Amino acid sequence: MLQGSYVTTSDGVQIYVKQWGPQTGQPVVFSHGWPLTGDAFEDQMLFLAQHGYRVIAHDRRGHGRSSQPGFGNDMDHYADDLAAVVEALALKEAVHVGHSTGGGEVARYIGRHGVSRVAKAVLIGAVTPIMVRTGWNPEGVPPEVFDGIRAGVKADRSQLFKDFTPTFYGYNRPGAKVSQGVMDTFWMQGMQGGLLALYECVKAFSETDQREDLKKMTIPTLVLHGDDDQVVPLATTGMAAASILPQGTLKIVPGAPHGLCTTHKDQVNEELLAFLKG
Repeated sequence: MLQGSYVTTSDGVQIYVKQWGPQTGQPVVFSHGWPLTGDAFEDQMLFLAQHGYRVIAHDRRGHGRSSQPGFGNDMDHYADDLAAVVEALALKEAVHVGHSTGGGEVARYIGRHGVSRVAKAVLIGAVTPIMVRTGWNPEGVPPEVFDGIRAGVKADRSQLFKDFTPTFYGYNRPGAKVSQGVMDTFWMQGMQGGLLALYECVKAFSETDQREDLKKMTIPTLVLHGDDDQVVPLATTGMAAASILPQGTLKIVPGAPHGLCTTHKDQVNEELLAFLKG
């Protein structure tokens, strides 16, 4: 049920939602990455709203302006929360766009709820099919990396976010044009979330096996990934996901970091618009 800017889920969590553009436009629904909020997609939302699309973004449970429950910080609940938003807004023929953790959320949403309301999907720097190193994913990220992230969240998440930002946006590369404003915004969004949710989300985005979810994404799906992504490695996520998707198209953005929706927003926007119109 939608009340003002909030959708209440079946387990009583209030999910913050914002929507711009004409109500008659095709809906484009955005699912954000960790530890951010729906505001991370404002560059894409403004661009697409100005092109006649109804754009919608929500803050994941425990993040941003949504409720901070002591439970449900996993992909299944994230997917069901997204389904609650879709149902409350009566969305049909929606295009779902997920960045990073949000890509996992989109995949699990389709895996659990099907494609009856979905026209297309876009996975940007997404964590699918899995990030962590496993027996079937031997080139994945070592689990010790995620242990370190969790330790940093517990010890001093404010400093962790400040330290993490240059890697996220590729600002640690020689010649990078660094924006203090972008780094401040990342920190601000991360600090809006609850400590418990941000801690538990690390397990969700790194350890969830989403191979079966990807197989169920039987709609056209664009996989957009930077080849300088230092957070979510292209080879074991973007390329692997594209090989599993029934109708997947992989587009690699040269030189783009994990936070390409900001650093390469013009190129991302044009790729999205072309995919929506195609």
